[in-house]
Amino acid sequence: MKNKKPSELPKNPSGKNTRKIIYCLGAALLVLAVTFCVHMSGINKDVPVGGPADTEEAADSPHTPTPVTEYIRMSELASDAETTESSGLPDDTDAGQTAAITAPANPYSDLSVPTWLTKVKDTYFLVDCYHNQVVYNDNLTDPLNEWKVMTDDIDKGHTLASDGSVYLIDDTERNRILIFEKENDVFVHTQTFNEIGDRPHYIIYDAPTDTFYAWSSMSGEMFLFRHNPGDTRMYLTQIRRIEQLDNVYVRSFTIIGSDIYFVSGNSSIIRADLESFEILETYPVPDSMAGMIQLTKIQDYFYITVSTDITGSQDYATILRTGNLSALISGDYEDIYSQFIGGGTPYYITEFDNAYYLTEHRLPGHSVWRFQVENNMIKDVETIY
Repeated sequence: MKNKKPSELPKNPSGKNTRKIIYCLGAALLVLAVTFCVHMSGINKDVPVGGPADTEEAADSPHTPTPVTEYIRMSELASDAETTESSGLPDDTDAGQTAAITAPANPYSDLSVPTWLTKVKDTYFLVDCYHNQVVYNDNLTDPLNEWKVMTDDIDKGHTLASDGSVYLIDDTERNRILIFEKENDVFVHTQTFNEIGDRPHYIIYDAPTDTFYAWSSMSGEMFLFRHNPGDTRMYLTQIRRIEQLDNVYVRSFTIIGSDIYFVSGNSSIIRADLESFEILETYPVPDSMAGMIQLTKIQDYFYITVSTDITGSQDYATILRTGNLSALISGDYEDIYSQFIGGGTPYYITEFDNAYYLTEHRLPGHSVWRFQVENNMIKDVETIY
């Protein structure tokens, strides 16, 4: 018997019906599977980061922080007494009773070596270093004695950083990092990290890495802190080091993209890889600007505040800018301090409210400046405190 072509095979009505049933069942199962996947996807959106919903894409996104799974140590929770003392609250305030408490007013009408001005949400924070306090206010026009005290339990603190949830302050001379949280319009000291290097001097929050970076100014160590989404408990996750900066006074660092810059007291600027801290390049500088404070990139220029020369003399305090860090050693830079009167000691520059702010000391009545930069031209320079 010859093999017949498919079209010549005997017809089987029952087989045709069976195929229809199979096709219908398959389609129904496909719809159910798609529905189930969509449903589970919707559920997974609510799963905390670090649960089964994590994906590689989410982990790489700066807006979807990965969970803290490994760490060196967690913060120490502040006792009721520590919370009361560090937050400047009345001595008889118990934890959880801040609803009816208001923060104390700033007892000073002037500033003593201000170092840092920043804004978090709708609140301005000013670190008044030699008054050993951090004050805050909702505007930059009120007299200083109308600002409120966030804490006066620090010894020569320099900076404050926040991700909007927690607020970290370096307590420089006590080698501590204090963590505050806002409760009923009062900032409460809730956690502490003790034994953080040697004089922690500069702390920032880096949103792309979802990490707080705190620099130990005398030991060449960087302490990295994080917390989990929806949980304010802080963790020390890493300690990175630059051996060449051990026992060298380094007042700050600057993160630009995947690089981190250190203005160091050994007459050079170091550019390193942010992830590995491997030194990529070293830029020597003249002895006259050896005591640098901070490097800030503004448009096409690097702005560098200088406190002293290599001998420690503040007579060399100034603000310089250059478009090429390699050219500093040959004197290829511009001194712009005359646009801020000059004669004092400029410190840190910050940016918010579409303007730049400079803290300064040694000039009575000229402690905080505001200025604009437009097409690399400095303009609208004014003293606000």
